[in-house]
Amino acid sequence: MTDTGDTSGANGSANGAVAAAPSSVRALDTPESGELAQLAAVFEDLQYVLRCCEHLVTALGSPDAGPVRVDTDTALVEALWTGALIGYVRCFSGRTKVLAEDDLAALGLDGDVLEFHGMFKKLRDHYASRHVNPREAFTIGAAQSNDGSPTGVAVISAPRPIVDDTTVRLLGRIAYGLSGLVDARMQEAQNRVLGAARQMTPVQLSRLPLVHLSDEPTG
Repeated sequence: MTDTGDTSGANGSANGAVAAAPSSVRALDTPESGELAQLAAVFEDLQYVLRCCEHLVTALGSPDAGPVRVDTDTALVEALWTGALIGYVRCFSGRTKVLAEDDLAALGLDGDVLEFHGMFKKLRDHYASRHVNPREAFTIGAAQSNDGSPTGVAVISAPRPIVDDTTVRLLGRIAYGLSGLVDARMQEAQNRVLGAARQMTPVQLSRLPLVHLSDEPTG
């Protein structure tokens, strides 16, 4: 699971070549720029999911996890897995409509990817629940003495199983495939944004808000 690279930088061109650093950048507010911004946000989310999956493979300690080995920490595993699930499902937001379930078929992955997608959505709801503890189930019982009389209250917890390596790798493969799909759409969207910008005169562009490319104080 390797990052495919960020194509949204100000110094990148649509064909992947490195362009000269711009003297200034102006904020665009057009349908084309809005589409590209949404694609960039989803692409970053998919990269985040990939990073979470990579860390999870190491944390879960599979035999081929790599030279870096860390002890499995259930809190760390849950945090990474929850973040990965939230980021993945957010990519299919009905509000932005950047990705749809139909896009999963275009990945050409083995197995019923749509079924796995549905499982990940249910797991997201489980781990991000505002009402139910996703880690443990609790049963309350009455402790009895030898004569059967109650002597106290027992709080018994049953830990739920943590995610396994196979499931993590599956999510990683899907996120990696979707990253390539979104990256290709970003290239096309960049061309449309550039085309729209070229319809403006230099004076019109100069009237748009200036985007500061560094955190250094200006003026």
